Amino acid sequence: MPVKILIRYGEIALKGKNRRFFEDFLLQNLKQTVRGSAAQIVRLRGRFLAIAPEKERDKIISRLSRVFGVVSLSAVQPAALELPAIQAAAAALVQDLAPEAPLTFKVEARRSNKSFPLTSPEINRLVGAYILEMIPHLRVDVHNPALRLSIEIGQEEAFLYHDRHSGPGGLPVGVTGKGLLLLSGGIDSPVAGWMAMKRGLAVEAVHFHSFPFTGRRSQEKAADLCRALALYAGEIPLHMVSVTAIQKEIRSRCPEELGILLLRRMMLRAAEKIARRRGLEALITGESLGQVASQTLESMAVIGGASGMLILRPLLGLDKHEIVDRARAVGTYAISIRPFEDCCTLFVPKHPATRPSPKRVEEAEAALDIGGLLEEALAGAELEFIKE
Repeated sequence: MPVKILIRYGEIALKGKNRRFFEDFLLQNLKQTVRGSAAQIVRLRGRFLAIAPEKERDKIISRLSRVFGVVSLSAVQPAALELPAIQAAAAALVQDLAPEAPLTFKVEARRSNKSFPLTSPEINRLVGAYILEMIPHLRVDVHNPALRLSIEIGQEEAFLYHDRHSGPGGLPVGVTGKGLLLLSGGIDSPVAGWMAMKRGLAVEAVHFHSFPFTGRRSQEKAADLCRALALYAGEIPLHMVSVTAIQKEIRSRCPEELGILLLRRMMLRAAEKIARRRGLEALITGESLGQVASQTLESMAVIGGASGMLILRPLLGLDKHEIVDRARAVGTYAISIRPFEDCCTLFVPKHPATRPSPKRVEEAEAALDIGGLLEEALAGAELEFIKE
């Protein structure tokens, strides 16, 4: 017998006349998430419903709980829109869950279908009384029950459930546009990508590497980070770009203390060119204000000045502990701490500039063939489509 899974969303419900637009995106993403399974997604008023074989129940719940826009979901027991049917289904569900020992419970009804003749408090009272009659060892506790039985009165049937699985919330991926994530091998940038996706951005990623100064494992690490993010957003295009030649030129021609700033400006220029070719609307970085030398206000202004695109910094106000906690929750932390260096951890100067002047940086860049270096780097770029 198929299982039904009720899917709830939150912020989308506040979108007024644009609500249908957001719902359509979420429906599309839900269907994409269960593609390849026997599950179907049905639109209800204010909800979605997944219908799947019982054997796929846990797998489908796990997949759906990672879809941005989903606030929570529950496997439900359907019942006809009649009080006796709801009471019988409620008693049967509680009987399966309640042991012989005394147990407290509470009934919580939500009546979205206002044509149903009973109000929510009346449903609570009548269903609760019936459960007590059928299962005498139970007791009602409206403040701290051991078991919460929820009832949602829909348009065509009622849904009863006792568990609730959390989703990531936010907005459906793709609803607010597309961005390019500058993905290092560290902890911060994957979290920035996740947070950008939570606000509805479809994300591509670019990883800058310094092979042979960095090994192939640093590139594999970037691909694995994209694979972790793809669990939440589906396929993620990953651009691999070598900046080895750029780093050599910066080391040989520019002041050492400006090395990281100049490299980041070149990376930002390269990212912008990729983004514009791909029709992306913004760049996304993992910068957090004040965390390292290149993330002071002065440094961020100088680095950002190399690009004319909108730069999003989702982590700007978070400290390292908050970012690490989010990385653990998202599932990227264990990958990020693998001991493989990325291009920005190589050749770090002993005393990096923290308050660089734009004039000094531009004078240092005058020694570089910026156009030629970018053209060479992007000519060798590789594109891989990463799936979960």
